[in-house]
Amino acid sequence: MNYETENIENITSVEDSIPVNTPTDKAYDENQIQVLEGLEAVRKRPGMYIGTTSIRGLHHLVYEIVDNSIDEALAGHCSRIEVTLHQDNSVSVRDDGRGIPSAIHPKMGIPTLEVVYTVLHAGGKFGGDGYKFSGGLHGVGASVVNALSEWVEVDNCHDGHRYTERFERGVVARPFKDEGEVTEERHGLYVRFKPDPEIFEETVFDYNTLLSRLREQAFLNAGVNISIRDERVDPSDPEGLVEPREDDLKYDGGIRSFVEYINRLKHAENIHPQVIYMSAARDNFVAEVALQYNDTYTETLMTFANNINTVEGGTHEVGFKTALSKVLNDYARKNGILKDSDKNLSGEDVREGLSAVVSVKLTDAQFEGQTKTKLGNSEMRNFVYSLVASKLAEFFEENPSVAKGILEKALAASRAREAARKAREATRRKGLLEGSTLPGKLADCQTRDVSLSEVYLVEGDSAGGSAKMGRDSRFQAILPLRGKVLNVEKTRLDKVYSNQSLTPIIQALGCGIGEEFDISKLRYGKIIIMADADVDGSHIRILLLTFFFRHMPKLIEDGHVFLAQPPLYRVYKGKQERYAFSDAQRDAFITELGNGAEADRYKGLGEMDPEQLWDTTMNPENRTILKVTVEDAMICDEMFSCLMGDKVEPRKEFIEQNARFVENLDI
Repeated sequence: MNYETENIENITSVEDSIPVNTPTDKAYDENQIQVLEGLEAVRKRPGMYIGTTSIRGLHHLVYEIVDNSIDEALAGHCSRIEVTLHQDNSVSVRDDGRGIPSAIHPKMGIPTLEVVYTVLHAGGKFGGDGYKFSGGLHGVGASVVNALSEWVEVDNCHDGHRYTERFERGVVARPFKDEGEVTEERHGLYVRFKPDPEIFEETVFDYNTLLSRLREQAFLNAGVNISIRDERVDPSDPEGLVEPREDDLKYDGGIRSFVEYINRLKHAENIHPQVIYMSAARDNFVAEVALQYNDTYTETLMTFANNINTVEGGTHEVGFKTALSKVLNDYARKNGILKDSDKNLSGEDVREGLSAVVSVKLTDAQFEGQTKTKLGNSEMRNFVYSLVASKLAEFFEENPSVAKGILEKALAASRAREAARKAREATRRKGLLEGSTLPGKLADCQTRDVSLSEVYLVEGDSAGGSAKMGRDSRFQAILPLRGKVLNVEKTRLDKVYSNQSLTPIIQALGCGIGEEFDISKLRYGKIIIMADADVDGSHIRILLLTFFFRHMPKLIEDGHVFLAQPPLYRVYKGKQERYAFSDAQRDAFITELGNGAEADRYKGLGEMDPEQLWDTTMNPENRTILKVTVEDAMICDEMFSCLMGDKVEPRKEFIEQNARFVENLDI
């Protein structure tokens, strides 16, 4: 889970800030129609090609180059991929594939390598025999990376010769050159590029983000060796005493190893010892499924198409879920576990505690959206359904003890779901979940425009009182938290509805939770968690984030959840005062104000009067709030399972490993 800093512009008037379509006096004629040539379109509108120019888009560049190497592996011509982060913030990718054909392209009249890096929609993935299965951005990956980089160096060994070329911001800077013959053992592609700071908000790569993606690819491509090495100097180790970080990834077990890894991250007890694995191939389709149940209450289902993580699912996911529910219900009825009068187990029941990976490969993959997050091929639904329905039923017949253990887990989930339904209905009868009834402690805002409104979830009545008095009531609502926030990682849904801290939040947001969640009913565009800057405040933040991640994940996915950043110190001298958000800033302000300046450490939000709280933490003109984002669901799942789960040892290990990153700890 990442936190993106967002500085909010001042809203001087709620009414005035609503956009109005106002005609302009400028002429609209043929001169306003622009034609962008070559890679100009990519530099002009990078978001159309990589989704965003934030840190997420930055890492996407690496994925595109790596995906090209993965395509070589899928074609059976690549066994090793090496990724290196260099000191100058460039990154290189080397593979031992076939390299890029480097003769003069018959249609373009320039070297084929140059075509691949300078022409959109040029590549070996549009038919022919180059690649049967491929990922990437439909053949635009290499050229898009080139367009969005300050420079790109290509060193290409193909068919016994070595070829080089350099590009700068998409334009040839050093022409294509045949460097001569190489030995037959040397083949493959080396690409090194430096992202363009004119395009990206941030140009420093995060090692862990890349490692997570590369590990994923190593799982999906059994036997392919993928390594990553960080050669950058750690600022905390200027003498270079610590060895550069490096990870070597190779999983001969493929997605079976992937499922085992996921369950290890959960620190869970497995319901059955072995991973259930099945696969099938037909014509231009290949499907693999691996699954294993554990004793947690959460489901982790990861789906891939041509090695692309289809985070929004698609037809392969539908086929898997439908078949899983059918097989378990059929087995339960056939063996008398479900009686004639019993209702079928729901999809949520049979997937509680499930860790599964569904990976499909197909020749003509159809993805919904530019960034490919949902598979649309209808025939893949039936293909995956048939595979799971037949193979899983066969497995259960041969392993009745495993089937019984899984069904006992599903039946317990069903009973809990019924208890949750009753708790929800009981809560409704009291009027606590109806949209027309808001929690008594909520100080609501005036506007009903979700794009403008925000609600502060405030720790404590004292801070809540200050926030109510200091806020701008036109667009800011305040909800003081009461009682202990429930750790939802350790409890099922039925307990959530009776928790005195969480029920008012559900009620205030208005969009429901779990199966009933409906983002269109959300009442506030920004949900801002405001807690003290101490250990207790951190605990409250992680409890609330766990709640949102487990029961309202779309709030995080769509960027509605934020963390307020209250100051740590008030530095003052006479009538002059400054607010410091770190020790370094405190020291700088003391130096600025001169001898005699003093600094008070805020122990809690309640110590600030309404005016101070507004000036430092709530005023959109001055405040800094952190947007909570999910870059990698698996990493988040691991973090919450580790920090909020029942197992003490993993939590202890996490603290020991990360304690060195804590600069200042209040106890």
